Amino acid sequence: MITIDLRLYAPAVTRNREPILTVLNDHLPNPAHVLEIASGTGEHAIYFSEHLGQVHLWQPTDIESSSLKSIEAWREHYEDNERVTSKVVRSKYLDVTAKGPHIDHPCNVIVAINLLHISPWTVTEALMKFAQHHLPAGGLLYLYGPFWQQGETPADSNVHFDSTLKKQNSAWGIRDLDTVLEEARKHGLSKKAVITMPANNLSVILECINPL
Repeated sequence: MITIDLRLYAPAVTRNREPILTVLNDHLPNPAHVLEIASGTGEHAIYFSEHLGQVHLWQPTDIESSSLKSIEAWREHYEDNERVTSKVVRSKYLDVTAKGPHIDHPCNVIVAINLLHISPWTVTEALMKFAQHHLPAGGLLYLYGPFWQQGETPADSNVHFDSTLKKQNSAWGIRDLDTVLEEARKHGLSKKAVITMPANNLSVILECINPL
């Protein structure tokens, strides 16, 4: 992670944003009102809002104060770009594991990029519950990151990555895709698409079929 004034810069964003953009462009509804969970540096919010015409609103959120400051710094950096300023709203502290978390803007898409493997399993459970409560019927939950898949030999890079994650925090680690999908089903979410991405990652798109 690199710091530019208050802006944080994650090299991984530059590597993954174009493949993710292609998937979002193919699957997002129009209009799309997006709530991003764990926005991190804020770079994805800026980039996707600028390049996706179907996005009418993008709400970035995080639980880290440094991330929230970075998101605001990126928003200010793009203050002359109307495609960004008209869509990306002020960042918000949001913890999906909190009781009854409040959102400021209704959403029909929730995006969580590189979250599940760097958080405890309770975050995945809470995210599915949160999505069922806040998405309308037909709304989408988009997940991106590495997953274990039944019947497929894990990539050596993912095995090493998983080991590194668990050394940092024993509650972290790459999740089994079938287990994630089962948790989603418990909360009214159905698999719409699973798309192979570069660097041994997946895009997982879930549709809300039973909102609360």
